[in-house]
Amino acid sequence: MERIEKLVIVGVGLIGGSFALALKGAGAVSRVIGVGRGARNMRRALELKIIDAAGALDAATLGDADLALLAAPVGQMRSIMRSMAPVLGARTVVTDAGSTKQDVVDLARRELKGALPRFIPGHPIAGTEKSGADAAFAGLYRGHRVVLTPLKENAPGAVALVRAAWQQCGASIFEMQPKEHDVALASVSHLPHVLAYALVDQVARHKNAKQLFSYAAGGFRDFTRIASSHPEMWRDICLANRKALLAELDRYGGKLDAVRRMLERGDAKALAALFSGARDARNRWLKEIGK
Repeated sequence: MERIEKLVIVGVGLIGGSFALALKGAGAVSRVIGVGRGARNMRRALELKIIDAAGALDAATLGDADLALLAAPVGQMRSIMRSMAPVLGARTVVTDAGSTKQDVVDLARRELKGALPRFIPGHPIAGTEKSGADAAFAGLYRGHRVVLTPLKENAPGAVALVRAAWQQCGASIFEMQPKEHDVALASVSHLPHVLAYALVDQVARHKNAKQLFSYAAGGFRDFTRIASSHPEMWRDICLANRKALLAELDRYGGKLDAVRRMLERGDAKALAALFSGARDARNRWLKEIGK
């Protein structure tokens, strides 16, 4: 790919910061400008050399940018797009890293208007439970998938630029339709986060919560790791994808009801079959991804 002369990161946290660091490490970008709400986080991004300067959603920042990544929570996308639309450069390509795609695409159609051909929706399937500039690291995307959901209006050159940028980060690129993406992620990403948050909240509300947490070990820690994720981000994701998430919650509720019935009747055979099948499925998945 041609070197990106000016990259703008809106939301310099784990996702946006890691994108910038990966491109810097690959020698694929000359200058990175960060845009964000928190002054402390922006100062930290500068100290860590994730960004070269702080900017704003204005013409000075966006008018001559080659690529802008929107890595803020999806609940902020409307205001961000509305602010940036009038000041985007005529050749600036915009992409996002939102965990939901149908809502982001709808917003882009309403807010970006003439710049829509240069907006390429995307979602890196990578992350940790940490947030902020301090959490960013160059290797976050290496060996992971990035889903793009290109629009029929997209300019081929814009899609090629975004695809190449993620490849420079070490990611593998896949394409899906926005609805297909949201249904899939509701099952394997959004639902697990809801379950982790709910379990920790349930334990925390016990009268003897302190005692219960003192006995929690590796299993509880591993299952609930993602409950340390950014609450605002996950609130926005769950609300944006609530239709698909509600359907997954119904399916999961049905599975829990089935497990309850097995326990009530003392059905050791059924429990063993469920546990064995789940273990085998997880082991096959780990083998496929090389873990």
